[in-house]
Amino acid sequence: MPEAPPNALLGPSTLRRLAARRIVARRRFTNRHQGANLAGRGGSSTEFSDYRDYSPGDDPRFVDWNVFARLRRPYLKLYRVEEEMHVVVLIDASGSMASEAKLDRAREVAAAFGVLALGGGERLSAWAFGAAAHPPLALRPRRGRTGVPHLLRFLDGIEAGGDCPVESGIERILAGHRGRGIALVVSDFLTAGDLTRPLNALHAAGLEPLGVQLLGPTEFEPDVGRDVRLVDVETAARLDVSSVPELLGIYRATRDAHTAEVRAMFEGRGGRFLRAGSSESVDDIVLREMVRRGWIR
Repeated sequence: MPEAPPNALLGPSTLRRLAARRIVARRRFTNRHQGANLAGRGGSSTEFSDYRDYSPGDDPRFVDWNVFARLRRPYLKLYRVEEEMHVVVLIDASGSMASEAKLDRAREVAAAFGVLALGGGERLSAWAFGAAAHPPLALRPRRGRTGVPHLLRFLDGIEAGGDCPVESGIERILAGHRGRGIALVVSDFLTAGDLTRPLNALHAAGLEPLGVQLLGPTEFEPDVGRDVRLVDVETAARLDVSSVPELLGIYRATRDAHTAEVRAMFEGRGGRFLRAGSSESVDDIVLREMVRRGWIR
């Protein structure tokens, strides 16, 4: 795994731990042209492509024993085959993600997942949407470990701001995306819109939808007094609220019901979903929670 460039989102320890992991797709949507997957995953070509670290469960027939003899570490040989899986990462960079380090954590989660894809020989692209008046930012498809510095620089340059709702962001990105595989959507999913159509579109495009909802500490447990004025950071709409203690229970129930609805939308389309706090580390979210849930191994 290449060393992280300056100002990288992932430290050397996290990069080393990611090197031993791989993304697990429930259903392998692939593209019918040459990729960089292991020949043992269904290809017939024997054209060498790259190396990656061995992880438990990999076929030992593809270990390069000459490299192992020199370095005393197992590496797998990757070959060009007839199909490839495209991993696309979609990042919500709208105004609501600016608070409580949500965008910071979203960029780190996207970086970790992207490193997993590139290290596993998959094709990777990344997108970020913020302002509805501007087109989404895009990192065009990359392959192999040499794509890691490009990914980290792209993510490091994303800033939060704008009023583009997540459902519109997904649809705008799909208009410019080509490739079947996995789509990871990282957002707070705090939208009044309907996610049905964009998630249907992801599934119809041959993308298994994965959702990571990031909420800030005060979104889990609001710290408010008896009277408060709420201001929407994206629309500037205001709401004066009194009798706050009585309303907190309603807020928690509504928040959890919304999360359950979003989860059901992802899972109902063959996808997966998890909710995490922006105060959690990227290692906890990706290398602990995603591993525990079987997203990666």
